[in-house]
Amino acid sequence: MAGRAKLRAARELGREAEEFLRLYHGEEPTAGDLDSRLTAVRAEIGDTGTYHHTSAELAFGARVAWRNSNRCIGRLYWRSLQVRDLRHVTEAEEIAEECATHLRIATNGGRIRPLISVFAPDTPERRGPRIWNEQLIRYAGYRAADGTVTGDPRTADVTALATRLGWPGGPHTAFDVLPLVVEGVGDKPRLFELPSDAVLHVPLDHPERPWSSQWGLRWHAVPAVSDMCLEIGGVCYGAAPFNGWYMGTEIGARNLADVDRYDLLPRVADSLGIDTGSVRSLWKDRALVELNRAVLHSFDRAGVTLADHHTEAERFLQHLDRERRKGREVQADWAWIVPPMSGATTPVFHRTYEDRVLRPGFVRHPREAADGASYA
Repeated sequence: MAGRAKLRAARELGREAEEFLRLYHGEEPTAGDLDSRLTAVRAEIGDTGTYHHTSAELAFGARVAWRNSNRCIGRLYWRSLQVRDLRHVTEAEEIAEECATHLRIATNGGRIRPLISVFAPDTPERRGPRIWNEQLIRYAGYRAADGTVTGDPRTADVTALATRLGWPGGPHTAFDVLPLVVEGVGDKPRLFELPSDAVLHVPLDHPERPWSSQWGLRWHAVPAVSDMCLEIGGVCYGAAPFNGWYMGTEIGARNLADVDRYDLLPRVADSLGIDTGSVRSLWKDRALVELNRAVLHSFDRAGVTLADHHTEAERFLQHLDRERRKGREVQADWAWIVPPMSGATTPVFHRTYEDRVLRPGFVRHPREAADGASYA
């Protein structure tokens, strides 16, 4: 039975590899001879159960994975993604060091660079490395005995994991940077603090009020997703952190505003003297606009790249037009493409989209460690 399963897996991998290679050779005129490459890949799969992408194939696959990201409104820039080929890296300590390097390169003094760092893939013999943090930079969520959370409730589970693994915790502010939890090949998850020079924070102030000094508000500059598999031609790169730059509403209308995150709207309304006695006063809407004004104001003041939802919606339509001229239909998840604030004022609202999943792509696999134990 095991032999039949391996044969089926090899056949499926061969099919996915061929589909990817035909896509790559069809779009890249310098790719070389397709038939000879297919022959070589089939032979490699037959011998080893997997195959090795060339550096050019890896870079193309990573960029197309961004192009295929149905939930991303910023895909106009997919060709600009810089790809770091780190497939030789398998050990947790070196992965953590390269993640810090990734953040320094991506931060670029505030002019954020789209970047992906691709570590060793899964193979039939062993699972590749994993990064258990949802993003390379997240703020801790310290859960008290009564269930209340200081910091970000979204990270309470991984904060608890880090504590079990020996992290003493930070100063227990609302914005303590979590350590990385990295699982190397054949290893247990291990903790690594991010160096301070790898994390750029932006103090958040309202244009008319000094919130950062009063409340200690801030947010980090680089949104580097780190818990998704980059899947190219049937090969899973389970540790492949990638980033673009933030859209203001991601921070101001979700991270800081959602009731299950920082839930700042009541505090913002109170600070601005807005009556919160009735929802018919639209106090939530008014506070939401002012919170998002603060995010845009603060990032602009700091010289850090940040998109606004109106501009990004217009650019998404440019992406749709550009892709259609290439003969490609853009897939999109409407609920994610429409901004979480003033959606009906943007041109992406008044459209429908197909939401088929394409490959290459970024895939979120079950959060399970190599030994089968649940860690989050």
